[in-house]
Amino acid sequence: MIAIGCDHAGVEMKKEVIKALTDKGYELKDMGTDGEPCDYPNMAKAVCALVNSGECEKGILICGTGIGMSIAANKIKGIRAALCSDSFSAKYTRLHNDANIMCMGARTIGIGLACELAEIFLSTDFEGGRHQRRINLIADIENNN
Repeated sequence: MIAIGCDHAGVEMKKEVIKALTDKGYELKDMGTDGEPCDYPNMAKAVCALVNSGECEKGILICGTGIGMSIAANKIKGIRAALCSDSFSAKYTRLHNDANIMCMGARTIGIGLACELAEIFLSTDFEGGRHQRRINLIADIENNN
């Protein structure tokens, strides 16, 4: 299960990403919004809670630029959120950083690219190995500050 959420700027992109991923066989849990104005930190918190609880494997967050969502999500312990706007970043944030949340900007990339990036992010596995040591170092920073 994949958690997805957006603020009011990302509603149309979220709908299209859900459709594209559902067509590829992914199950998604839509945390909103469906158009009503909302605050992106609240949406980030809702999606991240599902990922941290284990109810959802990964999450996708969409706001105007993706920046606000990524900042908010990365304040939550256990979350490694990456703002992605190209296929290389979407792939390598999974391979090397084991990101569990992908953020995108509805005002900065097109819907077609967003659907492509979501598929890359979800279908790429963490490489582990030397990268696990670095993830552990990130967790140490998180736990000691």
